[in-house]
Amino acid sequence: MGKAVAEVRRRRTSAPARKEPKEDRYFSRAVSKALEVLEILKRSSEPQALHQLTSRVALTKSSLFRILHTLEMAGYIEKASDGRYLISIDRRPLIPTSLLTRLLRIARPHLSELTREFRESTALGALFDNHIEVLTVVESPQIVRMGNTAGRILEPHASAIGKSITAFQTEERRERLLRSYGITHITPSTITDETLLHEEYRRVREQGYALDTEETTVDGQCFGAPVRLSDGEVLAAISMSLPKSRVGGAARREQLIAAVIRTARAI
Repeated sequence: MGKAVAEVRRRRTSAPARKEPKEDRYFSRAVSKALEVLEILKRSSEPQALHQLTSRVALTKSSLFRILHTLEMAGYIEKASDGRYLISIDRRPLIPTSLLTRLLRIARPHLSELTREFRESTALGALFDNHIEVLTVVESPQIVRMGNTAGRILEPHASAIGKSITAFQTEERRERLLRSYGITHITPSTITDETLLHEEYRRVREQGYALDTEETTVDGQCFGAPVRLSDGEVLAAISMSLPKSRVGGAARREQLIAAVIRTARAI
C-alpha cells in the first residue's frame, strides 16, 4: 500500500517533466495540488507548518500559501494559533475515501483467513473525527459466537479495536474521542478511572495489542491490534472476538494474540 501511494506521488511530482497538463488541456495542476494538501492534512495527527507541507507537496512556498489561503477561506482547513494548518473538523473523515476502499479490499481476505484458522469472529474498525467505527466483520461459523456489526460505533475506552486505535493518537485527539463517547460503565469490568485508562493505553502502545476482557460484553473476550499505514500512523485496527470459555489457557491466549498481531501487520 505504501509503495502504491509513493508511486502516485512520484508521478505527480514528475508531471511537468512528462508534460501531462499539456497533453490534457483540462487538467488543473492547482486543483490537483489542493487535493493533495487535503489528503495530507486528513492523515496528519498534528497540524502542519507551511515548510512541512512545502517539502511534501513539491511546490514553492508562495504557490502553496495561495492554495492554503484559498482552502482556509473556503472553510476546508483552519489555521492553529501557532500558524500551522489542520483540516476543519467537519471535513475530517481521517481516512481518505480512496485509502478506505483499498484498506477494506486488502483487509477482508486476511480477516477471512484468521476466522478460518480459529473459527472466531474478526472485524476491522477505523478512526473518524470523533468516533471509531466498525467497517467490516467476518462472522464465526460456530453457533455460539461473539458478533459485531458494520457501522457500529466502538468504545474508545473499552473495546479492543477502540483501545488499539485510541492508544496511538495524540493527547488532543484521544481526549476528543473520550469526550465524544464518554467514559461510561458498560459492564462491571469496564475501566472508567482516567488514571487507569491512560495506563492501559500505555500498555497497549508498549505491547502492540489491546484486550477487551468482559469490558464491553459479559463472558466475552476480544483481542485487538493496530493497523499501521505506510507512514506509521494508526487509523485502523482489527480484532478477534470469542466467548471467554473458548480462550483456554495461557499458551492458547498467546497464540490468539500473536495471530491477531500477525494479521494486522500483514494488512
